[in-house]
Amino acid sequence: MGSIMASERNVSVLPETRSALMEVTWEDINEPGAYVEKGTGDLFRIPQEALVRGGSPLIMKESRGASRLVQISKNPFVTDLEARHRCAQYNVDPNF
Repeated sequence: MGSIMASERNVSVLPETRSALMEVTWEDINEPGAYVEKGTGDLFRIPQEALVRGGSPLIMKESRGASRLVQISKNPFVTDLEARHRCAQYNVDPNF
């Protein structure tokens, strides 16, 4: 009962390779997705319709500080759970 056969060895899981998240300012957002503001941890869902050139902006934010956002998913409708998981993977503190 206490012996382990040689074929029952534990195998390490290789670390997941991850690239850096795309970081942008509000003015530089040019593709739909789910973005988290680094300073506040707020989640913003930017659908394709919000990016129509010449259209009325769907999102307006005024601030004295420069906001930096990270794109945590190319899918603006990613679930909250998956979005929080991605934040944890990249050391972004979520506020949602």
